Amino acid sequence: MFPSSDFVNLDQIEHRTLFDNSVQIWDVLNQIGSYLRFRLKPAMFGRLLGRPFVSESVYVGHGTVIENGATIKGPAWIGNECEIRSGCYIRENVIIGDGVVLGNSCEFKNCIIFNEAEIPHLSYVGDSVLGYKAHLGAGVVLSNVRLDRGEIIVKHQQQLVPTGLRKFGAIVGDRAEIGCNAVVNPGSIIGRRALVYPLAHVSGVVPSNSILKVRQDAQIIERRLD
Repeated sequence: MFPSSDFVNLDQIEHRTLFDNSVQIWDVLNQIGSYLRFRLKPAMFGRLLGRPFVSESVYVGHGTVIENGATIKGPAWIGNECEIRSGCYIRENVIIGDGVVLGNSCEFKNCIIFNEAEIPHLSYVGDSVLGYKAHLGAGVVLSNVRLDRGEIIVKHQQQLVPTGLRKFGAIVGDRAEIGCNAVVNPGSIIGRRALVYPLAHVSGVVPSNSILKVRQDAQIIERRLD
């Protein structure tokens, strides 16, 4: 129902074999940790500006710049020509493609980010997959845990699809755009080239090539001054 090829171009990530055994695209989230344990060979081919913290369990590709104040805890695999900006926090089990921008006050955990995705400001990305050239506006949160800590269910049309996961943020397809300060609830699926308006509250499935609009009933009235 939700195969990986419907949402992401597997040619736009060096680690496409990760998805080989995933029936549903979110199945890959359980495999990131073991993949890194067996395949990661820590190395630093990038450039450090100032004194960022980079642990011993991190691979950083050629041309990648890690700015002062960034923290990479690892295990993590970071591709070529990326920007890891000051204040970025990369936790455990993170795989990042080539040409990716990870910005100030953004936190990443157990996620896969495809080539040329951009998460430049004030976002949380946990237990999620972001496709090729996906973009999160400032302040976007991909929430990954239900308030009751229960199993996360994907709501699609009239169906409820169990995931078997208690931590699952979102699938964000290739070239999808999510506007500033949107909150994406656990188990949300955003299709290729979908647009999500700023301040949206997202649940369920946003189909490919669609727009999730948010309308405000705003009024401008006269201000009375003493």
